[in-house]
Amino acid sequence: MLSKVLSYGLIGIEGFGVQVEVDITGGLPSVDLVGLADTAIKESKERVRSAIKNSGLDYPINKITINLAPADKKKEGPLYDLPIAIAILSACNQIPIESVKDYIFLGELSLDGSVKRVNGVLPILIAARKEGFKKFIIPKSNANEASFISGLDIFCVENLRDAKEFLCAEKEISKLQVSDYETLKEQKNSQVVDFKLVKGQRSAKRALEIAAAGGHNVIMIGPPGSGKTLLAKCFSSILPDMTFEEALEVTKIHSVAGQLSSAGIVLERPFRTPHHTTTKIALTGGNKNATPGEISLAHNGVLFLDELPEYDRHTIETLRQPLEDGVITVSRAQMSVTYPASFTLIASMNPCPCGNYGSSKQECRCSPAQIHKYLSRFSGPLMDRIDLHVEVDSVSFDELNAKQEEECSADIKIRVNKARKVQLERFKNSKNFCNSKMSVASCKKYCKLDDECSELMKMAFENLHLSARAHDKILKVARTIADLDGCENIEPQHIAEAIQYRSLDDKYKV
Repeated sequence: MLSKVLSYGLIGIEGFGVQVEVDITGGLPSVDLVGLADTAIKESKERVRSAIKNSGLDYPINKITINLAPADKKKEGPLYDLPIAIAILSACNQIPIESVKDYIFLGELSLDGSVKRVNGVLPILIAARKEGFKKFIIPKSNANEASFISGLDIFCVENLRDAKEFLCAEKEISKLQVSDYETLKEQKNSQVVDFKLVKGQRSAKRALEIAAAGGHNVIMIGPPGSGKTLLAKCFSSILPDMTFEEALEVTKIHSVAGQLSSAGIVLERPFRTPHHTTTKIALTGGNKNATPGEISLAHNGVLFLDELPEYDRHTIETLRQPLEDGVITVSRAQMSVTYPASFTLIASMNPCPCGNYGSSKQECRCSPAQIHKYLSRFSGPLMDRIDLHVEVDSVSFDELNAKQEEECSADIKIRVNKARKVQLERFKNSKNFCNSKMSVASCKKYCKLDDECSELMKMAFENLHLSARAHDKILKVARTIADLDGCENIEPQHIAEAIQYRSLDDKYKV
């Protein structure tokens, strides 16, 4: 007898429909599985057999043919265990065929019949909803993740027998209730570090405030122990809270990567800090399944690279595409996947091998050749894509022991949110949401300069030997500074401050 059950698969973070067909015929007992299945799916034959038997159900002693359609798309992962088991049970009349046709099934089976959690449920539900599907049976351990998608009838099961009895109308299972994102966000226990813990470093704090307000990338250059890492850790505390739509985007990526917390949704902007020994595949994403890497996991958040020159040059050069386009394309032999990768890059580095070049308190022991070799570990084009270059000097004893309290993150965040609100209104009819993402046309429209500002820009362009990209970066930063000051037009002081954040273009030219 033939049975057809609906399920879903994933390519990157996009779902596609899969029809699980099971045909049971007479002949010697055997199981044939076709339809471009990977090893995890091929092994499901044994998991399904044991799960059905250990659930007290009858496993057919016949020739079983299982097909996963469409046959031209690669299927990966163990999420097809439950739909295969349901299709087998319906094909041998243990479950009415009519009762399964409206549901989409997802879930991995244990040998005892329990249904285990699977990755990627959230993007699958979103994709299936777009296709008009409404009813789902999923693992109970995926309930928190699934509860943030409205307009669906989702039923969670703990084991195969629960699913069978529910479909046979022998047991009632309550529909999953939709969770309130705003309520959950208010209850979160934030772990971010507050700026009030950072003594001194006013210029660096100002630069990070501008970066948060306009979504700009930052590199901090200074001697060891000057507070670069602490400043970077504080940066998340002044970023605007994520909207529900942003949270869903981030959660889709983390769900596919299997890195979701028990909350089922990402409540805070990601802060990813890959070690300098990380590989190119770990950073960009890949392996045989083209899974998301650190660049994509930092989407809508922060990617912090501590001691930038210590990273492999070929690895960090892969940042060029996402910094420019906000996406990263991972191509492998079997597939090509594009992941969202719109993040704020915060990088830090020493100015030379000993760390004291340019310091007002320590003497540098490095030769010009050593400094040049150290700085040539990353390219000029990569530095060109970073909006704010900030020199961070060591903190004095008096600054460290000052009794005056530093400004807290909450106060800075108020100014950041105010500037972001201006930008959201400015770009409401476009896909932009902050100044750093402005196109060339938008930059010309919203960054008009008067004669005095134009003269300042000309002097900087010629004296600092700036590129056309650096020129546009200055305009975007100046636009953000003007937004923080509540000014409609860019004024000379805004241009002057933005120019000082490009001084390293000439000083650290390699």
